[in-house]
Order: sequence, then C-alpha cells, then structure tokens
Amino acid sequence: MNKTIFYLSQLLLFLLATVAARSQSGISGEFKLDFVPFSRYVRPIDSTKTNAESNFKRAQIAFEVPLSLKMDKYDHPKLWSVFFNGSYAKMENRNYNIQDLPVEFQSGFPNELLNTQIGVKHLRSISPSWSLLIMASVGVYTDMVEINKDDVLIQGGILFIKQFNPKLALGAGPVLTNSFGVPMVLPGIYFNWESTGALHFKVAFPEGVEIGYRMSDHFDLKAVAELSGMTAETKIGNKSTLLGYQQIIAGLRPQMKLGKHWILEPTGGTTLVRSFSTTNRKIKEIFKEKDIADPKFTTTFYGAIALKWKF
Repeated sequence: MNKTIFYLSQLLLFLLATVAARSQSGISGEFKLDFVPFSRYVRPIDSTKTNAESNFKRAQIAFEVPLSLKMDKYDHPKLWSVFFNGSYAKMENRNYNIQDLPVEFQSGFPNELLNTQIGVKHLRSISPSWSLLIMASVGVYTDMVEINKDDVLIQGGILFIKQFNPKLALGAGPVLTNSFGVPMVLPGIYFNWESTGALHFKVAFPEGVEIGYRMSDHFDLKAVAELSGMTAETKIGNKSTLLGYQQIIAGLRPQMKLGKHWILEPTGGTTLVRSFSTTNRKIKEIFKEKDIADPKFTTTFYGAIALKWKF
C-alpha cells in the first residue's frame, strides 16, 4: 500500500470516528481486543518468504461525552462533545536476520506501539441537508522507545457534509496536521452509504465495507472488510520519522445486543494485507515512492472481540 495513502487514511479514520456518533445524545464508547498470530516475514527486495515471524496484539478504547446537545430549527442535532481514543499494541519478532531487513529497519521491527488522542468536536446544520463538522485533537504516537515532543501530533479539520438522503452522506473539507513536521493542510473526505432492513450493507470510506443479515432484534451476522493501523514517531539515523503499521482484514462478525445499552461484536477472519512503512517527516516526502516495496507478512488468521456501549 502507498504510504501516503495510509497516512491520509489514518487522518480520515479519525474524522470518521467523530462523524459516526453524530446524532448520539449520551455517553458512548467501545473497548476492543484484536489478535494476529505469528506469520512469516516477506523480504521486500525479492518477495521471498523467510523463516522470521511476527505477531500483533492490540487493545483499543474509545469514548465520547456530549457537553451540549440541542435540536435546531431543522430538527437536527447541534452538538458539542469531547472524545478520547487510545490503542496499545504489543508485537513479538523472532528469527530475524539483519541482512533481510530494509535499511530503515536495521534495528528490527518495533515491539510496542502506543497511539492516544483527546479532542473536541462540534456538529451543526447549515441547511436542511448540509452539516458542518469542526474538530481538533492532540495525541501521542510513539514506539515507546523514547517519548518526547516529536511524538505529539496535532490535527484538526472542517468537513462540509451533504446528507443526500437518510442512507447516503458525502463530505469534504480541509484537514490540518503536523504529521510531516510543519503544519500543513490536506484534503479530507467522508463517505457513508448504508441500507436498512433485514439484508443490509454499509460502505464507509476509508474505514471499510460490510454486508449483513439481521436475524432478529438482538442478532445480526455481518461479513466485513476493514482497514486499520497505527502510527508512531521514531528516530532513524537521528531523523524524526513516521512509522506506520497497516492491515486490511476480512471476516465474519456476529453482532449481539445485550439489553438496551451494550453490544458485543466478535470477529473471525483473515489478514489480507499486513505491513510496515516509514516516511521522513518532510513535505517533499509525502508523494515520493520507494524503489523497494514495504516489508510485509503472509496471510494468516485474524480474531477480535469488541464491546460497545451507549447511555
């Protein structure tokens, strides 16, 4: 995967997280554990499967607390809220030979990654079909080797969202980030298309797609494909560098409602893509392509369990 697309996707996933709860009136959140067992490292220079292996274990938590919620003249929510999310990943790497690793990973792949952010969101209507989303956050993105000011990333944005009908929404606007060393503006895009009924689907860019069948008011079975990842600031050759871990998974996800406030979602499937990438924190590096592919891993099992709540 192009590293620039990944970093832009991470920014957009942040926006998606804030838009997803647009009409919620209470405290909402999610706690999720996901796991990828050991899979073999693929040497990027010649695509050879080596005997080296890495796994991936991650815990994630996210919640949002409304500070103010009123209905406007269009009967749409006017919302102020604060949100927090955090992810901690632990990885084990074994049987690696230094000569099989790219230059930027001569000290090996990371053993830990930590991403946290806290922010504020404001959502309001500007017409019967248009909404304005304003958000800002600050977070720490680190490989846990050394935590300093370079690990602090600030981002914010403004999205203009067109609600074509209850099932289809499209939004765009500027996103501000200091991920590449200096504050810069990148384009942000939000797309959400979903249906209701027993047989239903959802397409959310760039988060993923799902199709499901609602068997009862308390049980829904879905097939999903999702993009996720983590970002960390690290030092390579004494230069501040962004390290990215990215994965695309596909699988089955039963959804079980536990009363009025809780939802349990286990997932079982496979990794379609799992890789690392790096980029210097310079503007000129954003769209620069590498001569050699990013290091990746073979396809293997993926498992996760999530508990969601809303009060």
